[in-house]
Amino acid sequence: MTLSPKDASRLTREICGFAPIVPVLVIHDARHARPLAEALIAGGLPALEVTLRTPAAPDVIRAMSTVPGGHVGAGTLITPEDVRTAKAAGATFGVSPGATDALLTACEAEDLPLLPGAATATEAMQLLARGYDMLKFFPAEASGGVGALKAIGAPLPQVKFCPTGGVNPVNAASYLSLPNVLCVGGSWVAPQELVEAERWDEIESLARNAAQLGCIL
Repeated sequence: MTLSPKDASRLTREICGFAPIVPVLVIHDARHARPLAEALIAGGLPALEVTLRTPAAPDVIRAMSTVPGGHVGAGTLITPEDVRTAKAAGATFGVSPGATDALLTACEAEDLPLLPGAATATEAMQLLARGYDMLKFFPAEASGGVGALKAIGAPLPQVKFCPTGGVNPVNAASYLSLPNVLCVGGSWVAPQELVEAERWDEIESLARNAAQLGCIL
């Protein structure tokens, strides 16, 4: 069975609707995977993006996938091999900084819902033409931030976004206030120093605060 782009976007929309923040995680030690996932999920952030930027990433995805209540995806998908690695590790969705035909085809063939990256109206239109209407806006701040995404939304109201890249606790609410934004991706809820120090209570607190961002709009 091949996952259609329309179905992929329907599934990623569901995932992006779980909470206003999707933690973007770069984990170097797989032993941190389960307690980190437990802290983030307990704090109200069930959708987790584990980037394939470290050798430990597949094992991290595998361990996090056993935590009840979580939805673990693989980020930084670049090649078809990345897609197969993510799928084999148990990822339930994928995230990419951009999109190529090869990457999209691989995700469709592996039945892995993808949140493909786009930074311009042309890129968004190309993905929409293929059937994708739930996208990642990346790199958000470097691509013009809230103003650019608002402008893109005017002619393309049917496309929804998850901005990532430079999103932080200060500007997250501004992104979330846009009608074409369902959630944002951010790394601040799991800073490296807290993960390395195994300060899970503090990470849970950061997650709880982030989960409230959508409630104050």
